[in-house]
Amino acid sequence: MNHNLHITTPRLELLPCSLEVAQAVVTRNKSQVERLLGVRVPDDWYASEVLDFFPIYVQMLIDDPFQLGWGVWLMIYITDSTLIGDLGFGGKPDQTGTVEMGYEVLSAYRQQGFAFEAVKALVDFAFTQQEIKRIIAHSPDDHVASIRILEKLEMQQIAKDENLLKWELKLESR
Repeated sequence: MNHNLHITTPRLELLPCSLEVAQAVVTRNKSQVERLLGVRVPDDWYASEVLDFFPIYVQMLIDDPFQLGWGVWLMIYITDSTLIGDLGFGGKPDQTGTVEMGYEVLSAYRQQGFAFEAVKALVDFAFTQQEIKRIIAHSPDDHVASIRILEKLEMQQIAKDENLLKWELKLESR
């Protein structure tokens, strides 16, 4: 993973979540998270799905500091210095060069193009890493906004399991 881990888009700053920040998140130390990041963290972020992954993510970084960038990234809205969501991968690429990606934007910031802006920037960045050949993602089959983002990224739907759609984007198809 490239060492210059910081992505800026027209409206967002994307930062990989450091071990120190992740540990503060796990202990629910909101003021420390805000101090470390220098941003405001809305209360509803602590209800987001990614929080369940944080204890696993902390252990990933402790076991292998080079996982930084292959886990959680934080989405900061530059205009008001607020954490508005998160995105990232579930770990380093597997033997086939595949990573799984997920993302979430806080409700107050939805339907303004932030998720697409962030995810596209992270996908573009990921494909500059030699190890990456394929990115997969999952979305509920009734989540129109999420499906639209994946389609705009030119991901292909490759499977459906119950109410979950599986998508992929291959390096050679870009």
